[in-house]
Amino acid sequence: MFMKKLLFVVAVLSLLLACNKGSQSGISAPSNGENAVVNNIMTRTSIRAYTGQAVSADTIETLLRAGMAAPTAVNKQPWHFVVVTDREKLKGIAVANPNAGMAEKAPLAIVVCDDLEKALDGPAREYWIQDCSAATENILLAAHGL
Repeated sequence: MFMKKLLFVVAVLSLLLACNKGSQSGISAPSNGENAVVNNIMTRTSIRAYTGQAVSADTIETLLRAGMAAPTAVNKQPWHFVVVTDREKLKGIAVANPNAGMAEKAPLAIVVCDDLEKALDGPAREYWIQDCSAATENILLAAHGL
């Protein structure tokens, strides 16, 4: 595997064309734009069919900044984000992670990796999992919002 440790693979793609605006959570989103943040949370869904449209460098940077804005224990920020656009590496991600088969057809993936050298010591060491999860959720919500 070409990475030290794989936590999550987030396939980020042409969301303006592929995003499903319907809520599948069973919870109603606020109507009439009452709260854009809550609406974004309530209507975000996972996408597995992609248009093939490239994702701009500006959009990728915005998504990475959203990930870096996530809260972390003691502000350790124990993560690295790897943007993968190479078709062969995307196929490799799909092979290496049975839950990331969609990466093979995505225009890119943002891989959220832990950095245990930045993690806390002792029993709090495992907080990197929550930290990387929060970063991943920020990326997903930003992608949906875009």
